[in-house]
Amino acid sequence: MVHQTPFKTSETFNQYTGQQVYMKMENQQKTGAFKVRGASFKVSQLTEEEAECGVIAASAGNHAQGVALAAAKRGIPAKIFMPEATPQAKVQATEAYGAQTVLIGESFQEAFTAAMEEQKRCGATFIHPFDDVDVMAGQATVAVEMLQEQPDLDTLVVPIGGGGLIAGIAYAAKQLKPDIKVVGVQSEEAPSTYNSFYKCGPKKLTSVTTIADGIAVKQHGTKTFHYIRKYVDEIVTVNEQQIANSILQLLEREKTLVEGAGATALAAVLAREPALTGKKCGVVVSGGNMDLSRLPHVQQLAFTKRMVMV
Repeated sequence: MVHQTPFKTSETFNQYTGQQVYMKMENQQKTGAFKVRGASFKVSQLTEEEAECGVIAASAGNHAQGVALAAAKRGIPAKIFMPEATPQAKVQATEAYGAQTVLIGESFQEAFTAAMEEQKRCGATFIHPFDDVDVMAGQATVAVEMLQEQPDLDTLVVPIGGGGLIAGIAYAAKQLKPDIKVVGVQSEEAPSTYNSFYKCGPKKLTSVTTIADGIAVKQHGTKTFHYIRKYVDEIVTVNEQQIANSILQLLEREKTLVEGAGATALAAVLAREPALTGKKCGVVVSGGNMDLSRLPHVQQLAFTKRMVMV
């Protein structure tokens, strides 16, 4: 159901950072992102009675496709609420997996509210994109695979939106290797978890605008933050320019297309953040569903201050 994605290193990035950098290529996962892991595990845990009622989700992209595929594999109905401005390609991809889509509202929040109202009316199971223990457990398989392939990793670097991915990874990694360091990365434009972790700013943001739209979350999850506070060692932020540069470096050097959220963790490594000093670093490249029409904007952002690699 879920791919064991490639875990690869890059001589270019190794030389530039002065450490061994291993990238977990979740952009090559089914549906193009890690989200299918959590959705699949959640759907697998439903009772037969729950499965008959189907599932509901709210998402503008990767979670939608993950839930749609997981539901299709189990043969149960799925209804996904998406903001009206969701790119048509993402809507079509979700429908191609067999889900019914409902376009409503200007933002994720309005789609989320509509999904919750429908859930109360019809009794289907709501699958939260991050704030759910089963979803986190599914995402934890990323860490298990990374440590199976490279048991001597000393640092894991993970992007943070609502926190489901890093919560699952941090919990699993610390059980398997208690002395491993787990570092989260957020966009400077969407730092709700960073603010809560360091008690330095608003926990709930009024607006978020970043090219890393997959982690553009105004408020982290309650359940996820419990695990983050307990198992994550540090959180750092990166700016738009650094994220854009990371997207281009992956495209040019590794011949792989990633979305903004997928490039965020590597952006921190390439920025040589002090928190990331170590010998062997595992980086989660979380997704590859890039809207190609945004590439010129990414290029423009990156070229304003281009990182030079030899």
